[in-house]
Amino acid sequence: MIVAPEALNRFYLDNEPGPHGPESRVGATWMTREDRLAEIQDYVAYLDTLYAHILERVDRDAVRVYALGFSQGAATACRWVALGDSRVDRLILWSSFLPIDLDLNAAADRLRAVRPILVAGTEDEYAGPGMAERDAARLRELGIDARVVTFPGGHVIDPAVLGQVASEEA
Repeated sequence: MIVAPEALNRFYLDNEPGPHGPESRVGATWMTREDRLAEIQDYVAYLDTLYAHILERVDRDAVRVYALGFSQGAATACRWVALGDSRVDRLILWSSFLPIDLDLNAAADRLRAVRPILVAGTEDEYAGPGMAERDAARLRELGIDARVVTFPGGHVIDPAVLGQVASEEA
């Protein structure tokens, strides 16, 4: 089972006044600087609730649970694994970096259990292989088995690479 959190709050990216049509660009966010800690608690609780709801219908021992965070969703997935109550088998952080406000020392045991995989495209203009290597080194300093996977490409999820990463034994 792959849990890939996507921000729930949508907003228009265009600053133009007036009605927005189908051509208007839309963005999404998990939170802003206002009431940030409460927002983090809310989305961790939401993901834990979703996890519990799904596992009422699925035998937990029959599935591996992967938390997949892409771009800004990687911070969300990482915080959920570190702060939530759900049992996740593997953490995949894709085209992103570790949340700077996460206490890695406090989260070390949980992160050790999920052996994070950091995935980066060689042409990613936002979070390339250098950032992934930097964060993997930070995790390794805490005894966390983190590895980096790179692929030729940009700030996208490459389906073939995702298939390879997801098929590895958790």
